[in-house]
Amino acid sequence: MSRYNSKEDQQPGSGLSAGLVLAAVLISAVAPTATAQAQPTKKKTGKIEEAEIEIVKERVNQLPESTRNFDKIKLPAAPKLDRKVAYTFPDFRLPADRLNPSVKVLTIRAEEPTPLTGNFVKAAIGNYGTFYGRGYFHSTRNTDHAYGLDIKHISSIQGPVDGKNSRMSETSAHLMGELYRGTAAFGANLDLGRERYNFYGYEKAANGSPVATPESADIKQVFNRFGVKAYAHNRAPDQQLTYDASIGYRYWGDSFDASENDVRLNAKVGYALGETSRITVAADASFISDKSVEALDIQPVPNTRELSRSRTFVQATPAYEFINKNIAFSLGATVGYSSDTATSVSKGVIYPAVRLGYTIEPEKFMVYAGLGGALQRVTRYDLTTENPWLNSNLNVADTHRGPTIYAGFTSTPARGLEFNVKATYARDRNLYFYLNNPIDPTKFDLVYDQHATGVLNIHGEVLYNAAEKFRLGTRMDYNKYALKNLPQPFHRPEFQGSVFGTYNVFDKLMVGVEGYFFSASYGISYRPATTPGDVRTPDFYRATDPIVDLNLRADYRVTPKISIFAMGNNLANRQYQRFYGYPVKGINVLGGATYTF
Repeated sequence: MSRYNSKEDQQPGSGLSAGLVLAAVLISAVAPTATAQAQPTKKKTGKIEEAEIEIVKERVNQLPESTRNFDKIKLPAAPKLDRKVAYTFPDFRLPADRLNPSVKVLTIRAEEPTPLTGNFVKAAIGNYGTFYGRGYFHSTRNTDHAYGLDIKHISSIQGPVDGKNSRMSETSAHLMGELYRGTAAFGANLDLGRERYNFYGYEKAANGSPVATPESADIKQVFNRFGVKAYAHNRAPDQQLTYDASIGYRYWGDSFDASENDVRLNAKVGYALGETSRITVAADASFISDKSVEALDIQPVPNTRELSRSRTFVQATPAYEFINKNIAFSLGATVGYSSDTATSVSKGVIYPAVRLGYTIEPEKFMVYAGLGGALQRVTRYDLTTENPWLNSNLNVADTHRGPTIYAGFTSTPARGLEFNVKATYARDRNLYFYLNNPIDPTKFDLVYDQHATGVLNIHGEVLYNAAEKFRLGTRMDYNKYALKNLPQPFHRPEFQGSVFGTYNVFDKLMVGVEGYFFSASYGISYRPATTPGDVRTPDFYRATDPIVDLNLRADYRVTPKISIFAMGNNLANRQYQRFYGYPVKGINVLGGATYTF
């Protein structure tokens, strides 16, 4: 480094003298054996021989790490990047407990999204004869298009009850493609799935007499799923006209010749009246053709008959929205129609759609409240993802949620810290509950309270994300059900809580934790049947044990392309029953490897 003397700079000819001194020093440094002769001169020019100058930059500017927000993704897509595979956790979780919250009001994500950065394959094995495999093949992000294929498989040849009698397997494939044109996107999805379960919730013994153990093939249930959807959307906030529309078809079938064909339409259109106001219309429609087979006890030869019905669902919500710096409100109404008749409820509904939000401190604290209500579509396709041990020939009905009142707040008091609290009270009709069938308790029926059910839900979320180095969050839901006819809210626990976290120990090692706690829920216990096929007499309502589930995982990157991972589920080794009669696996572990390319 060179220093400048301000006094010398003020004297005439000082620039020449300083230049000669600097030249002499440099020449003597690179050629110490040469003889230098200083010749005084009055000229204002000089000659410097060749030399090497090394400049050392000692100061390094460092910026603090920032927290990435995955929710703020806008069109158009980001410019095309080099194919680099981000280092994240495997997204696999053993599906033994089927912990599905009955009220889902989730706004903070528990997991990071799978990056669209390349391809990978995973494979792992574990106890209970478990095999897991996944193939993820996707284009990198670019401004023109995206496409990808995601294939998953998980199976266990043994289970918690009588070995292979509680086996299971799940296989799915998801194919997608998108085209980007300015701020608009056009795409299509194709989904395929096959799942196999067993009705292993049978009695082991009754009154000291052993009960015959059924064969695995006799208690098998298989679900086949197919779905296709095409969509287009333009959700850029600076556009005067925004739209999001899709048309799709879903098929579901099981081992008992039941099927469901569902044509679905969804659309949301917004038109800006100015910088602070707009008109929106959200509409949904679903047209289902439902078929099932009913067993008839006709002597001397039992017989069956096919039952079919059509289920129509249409709903629309026009609204006026106003947003300025501190206030945001929406005023509209929801008009809907459902052809289902599970209880004495009107097929047509009209609910208010009013919401008011006030920002106390921008990007720091916001409160909101509203009054609303809506129809909620209920399908066999969705029900069997929550409870795979359903009975055949069920009376599936759409839920009428409303009128509903809610209030809450969101807050980000510090960088990386988020809070979300919401309280909701609703009057629900056709709200389903799961109850063991009195003839075959291994299967579950859908039961409904014939009157409106008051539902109070208090939901809370906390998330802390320290620049992706450390991530910790929790979700909690308290649900109180006010019933008129049903004695208990069967298989809907009052409290559900979860905690999740990840920690990047160093560049090559990441560890994570997941924990779940569900309060007890209720099933029913029946007295043994004197004759097979008879309707059983209820014994008493039985509360299941509270659910405590602890899961740990670790991922170690061996090379830039190869990593190994291990995970353990239900490490508390509690064979709890999310659904009465169906204990889950005890401690189950899995180890495997990932290859990226």
